[in-house]
Amino acid sequence: MKKRMIGNLLVMCGLSVTTLSGETQEPVAEIWGAPVRQKRAEILWTKVLCKQPGRYIGWPTVCARANGELVAVFSGDRDGHVCPFGKVQMVRSADGGETWSPAVNIGNTPLDDRDAGIVELPGGDLVASWFTSVAYTGNIRDRAKLNPGSPRFYWWLHDEKIPAQTKRDGLGYFTIRSSDGGKSWETPVRSPGTAPHGPILLKDGRLLYVGITYSGVFGVFSGAAYEVSVAESRDGARSWQRISAIPLPAEVKIGDFHEPHAVETADGRIVAQIRYHGKGQGAATRLWQSESADGGATWAVARATDLAGLPPHLIRLRDGKLVSVYGRRFAPLGEYACISDDHGRTWDVANEIKLAGHFNGDLGYPASTELPDGSILTVYYQADKQGEQTCLMGTKWRVR
Repeated sequence: MKKRMIGNLLVMCGLSVTTLSGETQEPVAEIWGAPVRQKRAEILWTKVLCKQPGRYIGWPTVCARANGELVAVFSGDRDGHVCPFGKVQMVRSADGGETWSPAVNIGNTPLDDRDAGIVELPGGDLVASWFTSVAYTGNIRDRAKLNPGSPRFYWWLHDEKIPAQTKRDGLGYFTIRSSDGGKSWETPVRSPGTAPHGPILLKDGRLLYVGITYSGVFGVFSGAAYEVSVAESRDGARSWQRISAIPLPAEVKIGDFHEPHAVETADGRIVAQIRYHGKGQGAATRLWQSESADGGATWAVARATDLAGLPPHLIRLRDGKLVSVYGRRFAPLGEYACISDDHGRTWDVANEIKLAGHFNGDLGYPASTELPDGSILTVYYQADKQGEQTCLMGTKWRVR
């Protein structure tokens, strides 16, 4: 039985094996709806990393630490995509992503805590990011219309107990620091903008945070975006200063741009990509991109790319290639990646990589990290099975 289980596992990973009867089983062609062998990638495995039965997980980020540990953060223990109960949670792996610890809370305010990012600083300190929201209040305006015992009825009861001043003080975009590997966390500080995967570390030691700054009451999504902001921290996320903004073409609306991410290239530039919801020429399915050659002080006017999905997460591999990952909420649904061989100037869209498929559009926000052996772990959220809430999933893969 044990040999048979090992054989089945090898087949799932795309390896041919000999069965107990002496017959050779051919390798599987796909894992989780993605071809195992693609022109630019090989899929090694896809698995559930964290599942909270009956609860919803969303919007993760993963970080490979210098000590070999992997940490992933996300908004977990939720009723659904929008609810009042989101918490910033963390899980860890000491074996390259094969197994993970139970989730622990690292941010749990009275409001909905969403979109968790994570980055390690030189010396091992961790910086996590998130934003808070009261978007759920749009569904519970009139208690008389809520059925007692329903989830939204309990949202109303929860919201009633939150003082108005607590909401005003608690709404915003935040980062927190840990100097003990995430066991304890310092007091949160505000950042000028927000983005799902948080800030990045530059080779000069600064943290750079390309985000969206919103006007109005962001927490209920009634305000509009007023810039794609660029902020820096020179003190390890103890404070943030806005340094610039990414310019946009005159004919587009700033409110159509959301959820950017950036990466520093091997040739010293910074490349940022942005989720876009505008119209025309299929633009609503495309990521937009801008570059800076002076450390984020000035930026090229953003332009549409041919990368189809949302939102982006970028990393630079040790060989200098860039990897952009994004979810696709239109057919064919799933998680995707694309490679740049020239520091983000062009992208190999013709050989786009499918990391995992899915059966509905509640998915995405993938984020990647390179492992010591050169493979890549990409984490994202989607449901494991039909009828279940979403969970934290991961795909381990290699660039070819």
